[in-house]
Amino acid sequence: MERIGFIGLGAMGKPMARNLMKAGYTLNLLTRTRAKVEDLIAAGGAWRDTLKEIAQHNDIVITMLPDSPDVDLVVAGKDGILENARPGTLIVDMSTISPVTARKLARDAQARGCDFLDAPVSGGDIGAANATLTIMVGGTEAAFKRALPLFQKLGKTITHIGDSGAGQITKAANQIITSINIEAVAEALTFAAKAGVDPVKVRQALLGGAAYSRMLEFHGQRMLDRNFKPGFRMALHRKDLDIVLSAAKEYGAPVPVATKVREMMTAMVESGRGEMDNSSLVLLLEEMKAS
Repeated sequence: MERIGFIGLGAMGKPMARNLMKAGYTLNLLTRTRAKVEDLIAAGGAWRDTLKEIAQHNDIVITMLPDSPDVDLVVAGKDGILENARPGTLIVDMSTISPVTARKLARDAQARGCDFLDAPVSGGDIGAANATLTIMVGGTEAAFKRALPLFQKLGKTITHIGDSGAGQITKAANQIITSINIEAVAEALTFAAKAGVDPVKVRQALLGGAAYSRMLEFHGQRMLDRNFKPGFRMALHRKDLDIVLSAAKEYGAPVPVATKVREMMTAMVESGRGEMDNSSLVLLLEEMKAS
């Protein structure tokens, strides 16, 4: 088995790393706070203090970080992975970042004799824990085949979309659909409640018809239960829509409804609710007056 470095062990990265360790891979770990991964270290993971050590001790380096600047700094910054990696190292970024950044990092990696895959995921912390993530991959066919055994320990739906950046474009498309769908569920349930109809029964009825969606099933239940403990934080979903809007401008694609939902998510973040689950968007709908 190839040696794996894993950088970024938060709500998504940590369970993903655990699943790779369960599959028998040797992992070298680096994240902001060592104390949060002492259990992984106790289970056999090796802590590394610097990016240089991660680059020098591994054949494949996986990153799972918050945003484009973080990935760019870790991969291509001073004393980063590319500066210290051996030729042939494969870097697999599983964060959600700008496709423009992903394509730039792929070029940087190629110039250093390394490979780079953009492989963002969908499925949230539950999918990460259960190894049922959807993984969307951009990069060369050879690099994809090399990483596939790892992906198969992390997810169930694994698709090589195309060249560098294609994975991030697909993830942006995913975030357009999920954000609009969450808003639609919140809007529908709020509409029913304000009309004096039981939203629990409305949801139950809609689950059996053409309006069915995973957002209605899972996020709709969260809304009814008032369970806004974050599976996917509002602030991160808004960040992803920032990526959508930036990429849409870059490529000339109209995204009018996603733009409106992004405004609503921004209102949630600015009201101090950015750390809540994205299903908490229903709270904003409940506060709004009819137009």
